Amino acid sequence: MLQAIELTKRYEDGQLALDALNLEIKPGEIFFLLGANGAGKTTTINLFLNFIEPTSGKAIIDGIDVMENPLETKKYISYVSENVMLYGNFTARQNLDFFAKLGGKTNLRKEDYYTIMRKVGLQEEAFEKKLKTFSKGMRQKVGLAIAIIKDAPNILLDEPTSGLDPKSAAELMQILNNLRNTGKSILMCTHDILRAKSVADRVGIMKEGRLVMLRSREEFLQDDLERIYLDYMQETVMMP
Repeated sequence: MLQAIELTKRYEDGQLALDALNLEIKPGEIFFLLGANGAGKTTTINLFLNFIEPTSGKAIIDGIDVMENPLETKKYISYVSENVMLYGNFTARQNLDFFAKLGGKTNLRKEDYYTIMRKVGLQEEAFEKKLKTFSKGMRQKVGLAIAIIKDAPNILLDEPTSGLDPKSAAELMQILNNLRNTGKSILMCTHDILRAKSVADRVGIMKEGRLVMLRSREEFLQDDLERIYLDYMQETVMMP
């Protein structure tokens, strides 16, 4: 479970990047955080990952305060970024092997890695090819395979469909569906409304650091999510 309690980040230059975010993402739920660039989505993820420190409030992973126990919380979370940073001179399997061992999993066999790469839809002829020859979509699949190997109960994704072709993006959504069905809590930060409509259990809209809208799947399917999103983007956020 992921929880933000009055989570706030103000940078040294005075910019309020995140303003008292309250949010809970339960096991077996896919939550889409929508918003334009600079809305506070990546800041939210960075706070959960302890890449930056909050000005106030708490980020909690499976009941553990991220600030108080940063190393402990990393056991319970996996992260897939917009631009997956992997080793270009390693093959796909070697990348999986490296990160699996880094996470303490030392008993995996070659076939275990192959099984996971098949699960994320990577073509078999790519298993033993170097990452520097891969397309962005293929790299995203390797990054997701690494997240699956860790088998953490919570998964964070930051703009994972950016730059992907429609087929690769649809495959990614199917994988997230499968992970949700195993009880994972999934937070996806994006501005991809189409994918939100296809798989999200709940959606929130962020603007200027604030969560300005929250809808369940039933609610946003009854409404015109695109229109709602555009309406909120045009409104002025009133600061105290």
